[in-house]
Formats: sequence, structure tokens, C-alpha cells
Amino acid sequence: MWRRVALSVVIPVLAAPAQAETPIAEIVCGPRAVIVQRLEAGMGATLAGTGLRDMETVIEVWAAPSGDWTLVQSYANGESCILAMGQVWEAVVPPPA
Repeated sequence: MWRRVALSVVIPVLAAPAQAETPIAEIVCGPRAVIVQRLEAGMGATLAGTGLRDMETVIEVWAAPSGDWTLVQSYANGESCILAMGQVWEAVVPPPA
């Protein structure tokens, strides 16, 4: 079962770039507005893509110009959880149809 982490942990986790040698040991959850604000203001990230997981859950990829990326799962109740973070994000341009 996922463990919920206090929101105070979100600030240090998002304040520094993700380190490949120190992956997130726990899933960080909080109100979506707070998670988004930290991604945008703290990391300069923008929403790179979304996908519907089920009727109440959306998966989002946030990417920063530095190449850092964050995988976020957002729920219909307004809560979001950071599932993974990494580096060297590269957007793929689909071929013409």
C-alpha cells in the first residue's frame, strides 16, 4: 500500500532537481494545486502530456527545460501524487499522419 507523506516533504523534494542516484523512496501526495505550483514555480516545469487511467484518475508528465521530468497521478478528489522523477526528458514529435 502507498504511504502518504506529509506535504512538508514535497517542498524539499521539488526544490532540488531529481538525482538519478537518489530516487524517491516514497510516493509524495498533496492537493493538486500545491503540487502544480511547486512543479511550475520550483522547477519551471510545464505539463507535457496527460492520459486517462480510469474514470477518476489522470496520469500527467511534467517536464522542465532542464530535462527533469515528473510523473504525477491526479485524482478526481483534487489530490495528486508524484510517482516518479527523472532526468533527460525528450519530447517525441509524432510522424505526420
